Amino acid sequence: MVKVEITRNLFEEIEKRFKRGADKIYNLIYSLKDNPRKGKTLSNVGDILIKEIKYRNFRFYFILDGQKLKFFEAEELTDLLLRFIRMSDKKHQQKTINEIKEVLIKIGLGGFN
Repeated sequence: MVKVEITRNLFEEIEKRFKRGADKIYNLIYSLKDNPRKGKTLSNVGDILIKEIKYRNFRFYFILDGQKLKFFEAEELTDLLLRFIRMSDKKHQQKTINEIKEVLIKIGLGGFN
């Protein structure tokens, strides 16, 4: 089973920025339950993959266990957690990716609540 989780900070930012259009964002995010391989892989820290999906000029970043994604077929995925943690526009993309890597290296997965 694939579980999609959105951090509280990101949820509030989506609600604030997109207002009525937030439903489209959530549909895009939750579509990963059906296709967890979706999204562009940006980097990895240990076994944790950092990926992004795009919506217009915005990027939504999520992390997941790369080993589970690599070795299982879609119907065999169990307990895979996709945690959406940040968003940025194209202008701040690299800065956001570097911040995510830094948190994963220094604190680990617990740094995103």
